[in-house]
Amino acid sequence: QVQFVESGGGLVQPGGPLRLSCTASGFTLEYYTIGWFRQAPGKEREKVGCMTSDGSTYYVDAVKGRFTISRDNGKNTAYLQVNTLKPEDTAVYYCATAGSCPSPHYYGRDYWGKGTLVIVSS
Repeated sequence: QVQFVESGGGLVQPGGPLRLSCTASGFTLEYYTIGWFRQAPGKEREKVGCMTSDGSTYYVDAVKGRFTISRDNGKNTAYLQVNTLKPEDTAVYYCATAGSCPSPHYYGRDYWGKGTLVIVSS
């Protein structure tokens, strides 16, 4: 069965870090571009950043310098390291296979996870 499973979300204080994981099953992640997205309560889903299979990345301005995408091909897993979290980062975070990366026009493609919730609050 082809799927992504995200994990690592939770409640964190402003300024804190988290590492979100996105583990693929049913396909080999290293051959795919990965996109991260998020959806805050009551808002549209938005882009966060993406990484191509050769490691090129793109990040939206709101997270640039604070968020980092990486991957461990041996574990078939991608990561989103989120640092210096702000209350406005509160959202459900999703990973997906993606196209048109690295560019602001990247988009989610065939496979999506169900998301992991990050709440930034004191």
